[in-house]
Amino acid sequence: MNRKTKTLAKVFQVIVAILATIFALYPVWFVILASGRPGARLLTLDLPSMFLPTTWSFENYQIMLFKQPFLTWVKNSLFVASMTTISCMLVATSAAFAFSRMRFYGRQIGLVLFLAIQSFPGVLSLVPIAQLLTAMGLYRNLWGLVMAYVSGTLVFTTMILKGYFDTIPIDLEEAAMIDGCGPVQSFVLIALPLARPALASTALFAFMGGWGEFVLASVLVPAPDTSKTAMVALYQIANSLSVPWGQFAAGAVLIIIPILIIFLYLQRYLEGGLTLGGVKG
Repeated sequence: MNRKTKTLAKVFQVIVAILATIFALYPVWFVILASGRPGARLLTLDLPSMFLPTTWSFENYQIMLFKQPFLTWVKNSLFVASMTTISCMLVATSAAFAFSRMRFYGRQIGLVLFLAIQSFPGVLSLVPIAQLLTAMGLYRNLWGLVMAYVSGTLVFTTMILKGYFDTIPIDLEEAAMIDGCGPVQSFVLIALPLARPALASTALFAFMGGWGEFVLASVLVPAPDTSKTAMVALYQIANSLSVPWGQFAAGAVLIIIPILIIFLYLQRYLEGGLTLGGVKG
């Protein structure tokens, strides 16, 4: 392949990458533009206004923040997502480490059951989950929603962490045990620090699952405005007879902000190669 052909190939790759980026980012940019338009307009036929903020107003943001119980909805979503993440990480880390390092009766059956549960459509478990929560007195309760999310997320997070623990050399833990560490100390002091990339990505996944889920939240917490999660509240705003699209768009933009903050915070932990050179060959 000559230089001219290589140059054309690179130019083509750059063009495709730019078009793909625009295609992926324009829906987000469209929502941001809609959130700043005065009134309830979702779009405008004016060509510059379809791509550029020719007119901008914070009216929709002010309505969502000060005239709607939006902060209460966000607080409910933060509570549910945070409790889901903490519960999943506490259980999944120890369970994944046990499946990765220990050999016990029923281990293979447990892994097969995990895969079978993961392939089961979550929507089909909606009725039995509602029945269980009703019997426990947690129906219409945010704690019940947390339990439902944990039951659905725990299997996936355990399998992800188990796969990462398998890649950590066991020699590091054996060396720590020779120096006097017990099984729990080697898990806490050796395995967990080395698994920070997997822990960060798994925690982000668990948080996003609890933050952005709609079906379970709409069924298990059919409560007044003060107990709704943000996703359910936004859906009900968009499902009204006269849809205030500007307020809906503003709420959607505000809901993205916590996820961006958490991602930027966890990004420093999403690194690889922490165990390279840890064991001499």
